[in-house]
Amino acid sequence: MSTMSGKVALITGAGGGIGRATARLFAERGARVVATDVAEAGLEETAALIRDAGGEVTTLRVDVANEEDVARMVETTVSTYGRLDYAFNNAGIVGAQAPLTELAEADWERVIAVNLKGVFLGLKHELRQLAKQGTGGAIVNTASTAGVVGNPNIAAYTASKHGVIGLTKVAALEHARAGVRVNAICPGVIKSPMTDGFSGGDAAELMKDVQPVGRVGRAEEVAELVLFLCHDAVGYITGQAYIIDGGYTAQ
Repeated sequence: MSTMSGKVALITGAGGGIGRATARLFAERGARVVATDVAEAGLEETAALIRDAGGEVTTLRVDVANEEDVARMVETTVSTYGRLDYAFNNAGIVGAQAPLTELAEADWERVIAVNLKGVFLGLKHELRQLAKQGTGGAIVNTASTAGVVGNPNIAAYTASKHGVIGLTKVAALEHARAGVRVNAICPGVIKSPMTDGFSGGDAAELMKDVQPVGRVGRAEEVAELVLFLCHDAVGYITGQAYIIDGGYTAQ
């Protein structure tokens, strides 16, 4: 029997890429999944994949930058399944790509709203629920290698992901004694619609040669890291940012 049988996992940005892969893996390991996204078509495709494989999933359209949506997301999770055990705050956008001096204020605010405020709101409402339950839990936030190194022309994205790591540390410290662990992941170039947006095409082909391992990552590899960080067997890990980038930032 899977160690996650009977557990409840909440995932944002589950309509594709890393979010979809992680939702599917949680379900495969026996968790009941609440999959959320603003992209409803992608979300329904994720749900179909989970159900076809025999998993249990509930879908919900959620804009993570809207607190009413986020509060409803957690409330729906609890009203549907009775509890919350794991949360993966993964929703994010690349946003406009331009030199800092040419970045429009509206573009800056949109990226910060989704990538940073969205994680803040997720943590706020998820942590409240976990505190109410008093049974511990694990939360993973999606940062990026752009959360640990600088990247030209994506100032808002880079700032937002640095901020996610800071939020992760604060949340971990505030809730450590309650048995709630909060960690971040920092993916490098992962084959997904988002990274294709960075490169304007096929990221795997355009970027594989500059990766030390000679390829870009797979969403399924990142999903394995998320579930590892949720596992009770690693209960001493909290407040950390795990880089998964094929060695790129080791250079």
